[in-house]
Amino acid sequence: MQTSLLNIVGGTAIALGCAAAQAEPITITDVAGRQVTVDAPVERMILGEGRQIYLLGALQPDAPFEHVVGWREDFSQADPDSYARYAAKFPELEEIPTFGGFKDGTFDVEQAAALSPDVVLMNLEARAATEDAAYDDKLAELGIPIVYVDFREAPLAHTTPSMRLMGELLGEQEAAEAFIDFSEAQMARVTETIAAAEPERPRVLVDRAGGYSEECCMSFGPGNFGEYVEIAGGSNIAAGIIPNTFGSLNPEQIIAADPQQVVVTGGNWEAYVPGGDWVGVGPGADMDAARAKLEGLTERTAMTGIAAVANADVHAIWHQFYNSPYYFIAVQRLAKWFHPELFTDLDPEATLRELHERFLPVDYAPGYWISLKDD
Repeated sequence: MQTSLLNIVGGTAIALGCAAAQAEPITITDVAGRQVTVDAPVERMILGEGRQIYLLGALQPDAPFEHVVGWREDFSQADPDSYARYAAKFPELEEIPTFGGFKDGTFDVEQAAALSPDVVLMNLEARAATEDAAYDDKLAELGIPIVYVDFREAPLAHTTPSMRLMGELLGEQEAAEAFIDFSEAQMARVTETIAAAEPERPRVLVDRAGGYSEECCMSFGPGNFGEYVEIAGGSNIAAGIIPNTFGSLNPEQIIAADPQQVVVTGGNWEAYVPGGDWVGVGPGADMDAARAKLEGLTERTAMTGIAAVANADVHAIWHQFYNSPYYFIAVQRLAKWFHPELFTDLDPEATLRELHERFLPVDYAPGYWISLKDD
């Protein structure tokens, strides 16, 4: 039985007897504030969200799937362009067993147990559902610990400790610190300039997944992209309306706020909304198609007469910056849109290219953003 389980993951896992001989128990504090004891370095892990590979890829770029024995099937659907690039270089990912979600109650504890993981990495927003369904108790009875990480609910507060946690679990502390140093240095290029200049802040609407549905408009409150806007020198019009990270604005609220900048988050969501009006930015995106869809979104009722549309200050940016450790790239791009005169020497695309060259296992491809002000 053990041999077949190892074959399932393309021979990338290491035999359990060998792993046990090398690993030692460590106690860590996860981002939920829980103390968890795990045998580390971890040899077998289940990813509670496939997009956790964004973190793993930066820690182990030569073999990001080496220790993954199961994962939730969301990466291929929510970010198919990145998935295709990883699959082309690491075809073994196609053989990794997939799971349903913790939040929707489709996770299979027995299937997870059969893979003998050392740890299950869970995203923080799934904690309540995990505990309600008693997944945590069931896994604990089997001696399988859950470790919570977060790069969505509070990315600015939790991405760094999440990266450090994963560095500890994998024995990749140096790689984790190198990534953290890079991200903090890139953030400082924005925060220090904004603090010194104290510029007038433009009113900004973040249109979350604009065109994904007919609803307009989903947005961000004081967290996530809403916080990115403030750091980048803007004023998020939803901050005083949406109390939590995610919520919605109605067209009347948007028109009354008269945003001077509109930022639409976009991606390739063909798996969810085939042929939808979403703006398909991301690695290798078709920029002509993205621009056409972005222009189409300005014709919605909520965009009537607002300053951003009149001045072509309407932009689209990769949605997954909200859900990855690469948020500092989004902050740089927003800052350059909001205050081009302050950031003439800042090149977010060069930063993104350097991120790929120094840390990530896949090559850089342009297409992560577009603006109606672009030539």
